[in-house]
Amino acid sequence: MTDYQEYLDFLYSALAFQNKKQLVLSEDTALVADIGLSSLEVMEFIEKIEDHFDISIPLNILPDVNTIGDLAKKVRELNL
Repeated sequence: MTDYQEYLDFLYSALAFQNKKQLVLSEDTALVADIGLSSLEVMEFIEKIEDHFDISIPLNILPDVNTIGDLAKKVRELNL
């Protein structure tokens, strides 16, 4: 079973090329407000996560996902 930190590490590395502001990413970093992802970039990012972990992320959870930590927790739950 993958631990929470491994999910975070994957999300940090996957976001590195979209982190145009060169922010120091943390669990509290907001995907849209801080990093500035567009809706298309969010969808591409979700697709990358789904492919990597071989899971399906329901779109109805996205309104509850604001930070990298939120996303890591959701991906972990879906992957259990």
